[in-house]
Amino acid sequence: QVQLVESGGGLVQTGGSLRLSCAADRMIFTFNTMAWYRQASGNQRELVARIHSSGLTNFADSVKDRFTISRDNDRRTLYLQMDSRKPEDTAVYYCNVNQRGDDYWGQGTQVTVSS
Repeated sequence: QVQLVESGGGLVQTGGSLRLSCAADRMIFTFNTMAWYRQASGNQRELVARIHSSGLTNFADSVKDRFTISRDNDRRTLYLQMDSRKPEDTAVYYCNVNQRGDDYWGQGTQVTVSS
């Protein structure tokens, strides 16, 4: 069982920036992929960004050119830098990792963008 702890959520104004962190309880190079998902009230959970063990990244069209995903192997931490925030980015953000075909999730962190 992989333990993931997210932090960095909060309230930000439209156009502002915020960085989310996801700390893992083990070395992250063992993970096939690490990703951020989000779920807005009444909506399904959706992929925001993913980084593969190779370093390849994928982004949802709605966040391309605004969000950046990165990782720090030494700190065992995944990051999501969110710039140019929009009200529609308001959601609970979840950290996800895949290790040998198994998915693990963090508890989620609320991000609210005020207009």
